[in-house]
Amino acid sequence: MLARFRSTATRSSFGRRFTAALLTFSMGVAGFAATAPAHAEGQIRVAEQFGIVYLLLNVARDQQFVEKEGRKQGLDIKVDWVKLSGGAAVNDALLSGAVDIAGAGVGPLLTIWDRTRGKQNVKGVASLGNLPYYLISNDPNVRTIADFTEKDRIAVPAVNVSVQSRVLQYAAAKRWGDKDYNRLDKFTQALPHPDAAAAIIAGGTEITGHFGNPPFQEQELAGNPKAHIVLNSYDVLGGPSSATVLYATEKFRDNNPKTYRAFVDALADAARFITANPDAAADIYIRTNQSKIDRNLLVKVIKNPQVQFKVAPQNTFGLAQFMYRVGAIKNEPKSWKDYFFDDPATAAGS
Repeated sequence: MLARFRSTATRSSFGRRFTAALLTFSMGVAGFAATAPAHAEGQIRVAEQFGIVYLLLNVARDQQFVEKEGRKQGLDIKVDWVKLSGGAAVNDALLSGAVDIAGAGVGPLLTIWDRTRGKQNVKGVASLGNLPYYLISNDPNVRTIADFTEKDRIAVPAVNVSVQSRVLQYAAAKRWGDKDYNRLDKFTQALPHPDAAAAIIAGGTEITGHFGNPPFQEQELAGNPKAHIVLNSYDVLGGPSSATVLYATEKFRDNNPKTYRAFVDALADAARFITANPDAAADIYIRTNQSKIDRNLLVKVIKNPQVQFKVAPQNTFGLAQFMYRVGAIKNEPKSWKDYFFDDPATAAGS
């Protein structure tokens, strides 16, 4: 397993790589936004991130479900796929006009919904399924979130924005009260999931914790005997929940109704495909991401009874209420429907 990851890592090297990646992306977004004209029906640009939580998108891409659903709408749809890291970068891409559909956690969705209300009016399009996220530590002395100290660094995809950061804050609020919701923020550090997994598996770096997602969290547990689960997102959120979602601006949805419909229908097609063909879905993940993950481990993750691939969001409102309560968002959501578009595919959400 260690051979699949870099065996050594330091804070400075992580920081240089991550900063360079963000700089490169920012320059690309600026150029794209400056040159890309507003497009009509039949074009869609989708931003995804790392992990099995984006399997619906991987399958939709591999099986060309968006293109197939587009033809039902009388459209020949061209789909561009962009891979980014962290909710902040994804939100920047959406607001700059570099992408049309953003994939990130519920935390980034609520942040951008709050900031664009009455302007771009960004709302959720669909869920990417219910998957538990684990906060993992490779320090045997860290058994609960109260055991983290100044010597620890907890890797998250985006500090204070990602759903992992928000769930960690929610957990802190439940333990120490809302006034101390950000008690662990000083221990968090932005790092892409692959690099964070490498650090946890290798050990010997200041990264002693990683609030990640599948399959990186499972790779960590399998690759380092000291790695163990400190926190499960389902325990914080009160059961199975949609941690990662897709969202878009009101303008894109209104101006491209057929393309939008084809995209949502394609997600539903992908959800049915994965449920019926988990082994084939695993092969698609490996092929699409050029992943070196152990296939048996991947299939085990997909077949985990706690994992549900569905497009209707589930159990997101508690986190939304928490974020409003502590001032992370200014607008109070009265229901999950406030930050998701009204759509038959997501009508059974929560």
